[in-house]
Amino acid sequence: MSDSVNGSSVNPAEIMVALSGGVDSSVSALLLRDQGKPIAGMFMKNWEEDDRFGACPAEEDAADAQAVADLLGIRLHRRNFAAEYWDYVFEEFLAEYRAGRTPNPDILCNREIKFKTFLEHAVDLGAEKIATGHYVRSDRRD
Repeated sequence: MSDSVNGSSVNPAEIMVALSGGVDSSVSALLLRDQGKPIAGMFMKNWEEDDRFGACPAEEDAADAQAVADLLGIRLHRRNFAAEYWDYVFEEFLAEYRAGRTPNPDILCNREIKFKTFLEHAVDLGAEKIATGHYVRSDRRD
């Protein structure tokens, strides 16, 4: 899952939106687009699953992200960050758990995946800014 749809780069003015296909990232992309911002999306696969537990497989999430991108009229880049997630988030989570501490994988994921790996890939594609749906807040002033 390391392909790029509709081209391999973005325009420098484009904002790369981490697009999961869920409500938060979809609304963030919509708000940016409706403000006239040029955007592209990136779907990140962060886990390799074998579908034994009936969880929503990444391909379903990718299809949701593609459907959102199609509705918004934007390009969607796909990247597989499962190895990075395993090495920098999950292994650390397990080490902390074994040491008797209560780890928070979200902190590691933010640092290592969202604000490092995702950012690096967005910049490599030519984006100058990134956006996610995490902690989004919209404020209207008239």
